[in-house]
Amino acid sequence: MEKKITAIQEYLLNAGLDGWLLYDFHGINPIAGEVLHLTGMQTRRWFYWIPVKGMPHKITHAVEQGTFDDIPGVNHIYSSWQEIATQLEAVLAGAGKIAMEYSPEAAIPYISRVDAGTLETVRRLVPEVVSSADLVQYFQARWTKEQLASHRKAAKALHEIKDLAFRKIGDRIKDGRPITEYRIQQFILRQFENRKMLTDHPPICAVNANASNPHYEPSESASATIKSGDLVLIDLWAKLDLADAVYGDITWMAYVGPAVPEKIAKVFAVATAARDGAVAFINQRLNAGKPVYGFEVDDVSREIITDAGYGKFFTHRTGHSLGTSVHGNGVNIDNLETRDRRQLIPGVAFSIEPGIYQPEFGLRTEIDVFMHKDQAEVTSQPIQQKITTLEA
Repeated sequence: MEKKITAIQEYLLNAGLDGWLLYDFHGINPIAGEVLHLTGMQTRRWFYWIPVKGMPHKITHAVEQGTFDDIPGVNHIYSSWQEIATQLEAVLAGAGKIAMEYSPEAAIPYISRVDAGTLETVRRLVPEVVSSADLVQYFQARWTKEQLASHRKAAKALHEIKDLAFRKIGDRIKDGRPITEYRIQQFILRQFENRKMLTDHPPICAVNANASNPHYEPSESASATIKSGDLVLIDLWAKLDLADAVYGDITWMAYVGPAVPEKIAKVFAVATAARDGAVAFINQRLNAGKPVYGFEVDDVSREIITDAGYGKFFTHRTGHSLGTSVHGNGVNIDNLETRDRRQLIPGVAFSIEPGIYQPEFGLRTEIDVFMHKDQAEVTSQPIQQKITTLEA
């Protein structure tokens, strides 16, 4: 923690900030606990002040001291709400511009974790409170070499599992034995278990119009039977069952038949162009020595789909941050659902997953991208260029 605090203080100095005030109550701000690697019971309000210089300060309740014993800093113990106010005023004395988990107008909901009342209290004590969005990304979303290696292994396994799932569908169709979306979902989950992989939610197997629901969930009681002539979407995400492992997340399409109908192939070509155009834009900016931001990449991808006449059918952001959670705390490729103006910095990773969801059928193509200093690498190779066919 001492090294981490030193690194945070260096960042604060370069960013012109007087400190970072972490706050949590009953887990409403998981970012705060992640920064400090907190464990143990946390049922009362707590603050942790990291000034740009000097020793951190912690404001903690009298009944929960054990939780914070190993966290460095001057400890201020309170029991009453009046003591919180007094201690917070003393700790923040002299600070001018500080960061908290706040996002103006909730532009980035992943960062909007501090409640309005607490923010009002702090704003009475310091002249300016700004968003910690960049701080959070820098200290929580950048991958280590070990994490990148775990991601590569996870992505490779996801491709192998996806291939097995498609093969199972094809074999069952050829043998005349019905198979449902739900059974394929469960097959994928068993593959995760066999390979010691974890996921936060079951994968998606969806056919035709069901694939037009980006978060479709097949169940044993409500699941379509996959048959010849169906378009199949498989979206699967998982990570290795290791400490600090990070997720891979891919989506592939298949058609149950000898040849993909032209109307489907045409739409898929638009989605792949939007996907590849997003990656190309990032690398063009990097090659020119210019910064690139999440909202810009979303705009590029979305414009390609809109220009092709399918804009109203692309109903979600282009991509999301990847980390130890499948939706991480780093920059999202988004200027639709949110306004993510964070920069794509070295060490962060995210998905690129444009989708086109029409009444008759939906489709999506998804890859993972890792930011190096000088290039954006697609780590979830191979990249799907054409819809897979499941019947010869």
